[in-house]
Amino acid sequence: MNKIEFFVISVVIVGAFQTANAQNDELDMDLVVTDEEKIILFSGFSIVVIGIFLFLARDVILRRKTSYDKEKLESKQDKTYEKYHSDWGDDYEELGKRKNTKESQEFRDAATNDNLPNYYEVLGVANDATQDEIKIKFRELAKKTHPDKTKMNSEEKMSELNKAYEVLSDKERRESYDKYMKVS
Repeated sequence: MNKIEFFVISVVIVGAFQTANAQNDELDMDLVVTDEEKIILFSGFSIVVIGIFLFLARDVILRRKTSYDKEKLESKQDKTYEKYHSDWGDDYEELGKRKNTKESQEFRDAATNDNLPNYYEVLGVANDATQDEIKIKFRELAKKTHPDKTKMNSEEKMSELNKAYEVLSDKERRESYDKYMKVS
């Protein structure tokens, strides 16, 4: 137990004893407040309220005016527009909000409908394959299935290979895909 906790507990115990001792039946006291005491209490309360107000408004009161404040610049004209259309707030994400990219939405929808293709199987690589392994395997399969080489209708297979390579070769897209692939 640190010193602050010990102090608080001791104050509470001493206060409890004093309250218990003060509530004797033998004490018969009526509280009488005179007009002078009322004036003193009201004045003290007013001073405390004014002090709190000044403390809270100290930044506005003590703020020094700069040359920017004296000039009439166009950027100061429409502060509400500036507040809601500033580029400063674009680099953070609000708490509880997830980044809903178009691809994340596609992965989420495909995972809930159980039609999310396994891009690792499409390329024929393991789930923990490196970027180089994915690249080599994609080029190998692209050479075999390219429509110009096979003379067959392999355009659909080639587009599936391209999509798999696009997702697995990009680090962020791969992480998003893996997240939804594990869910399904």
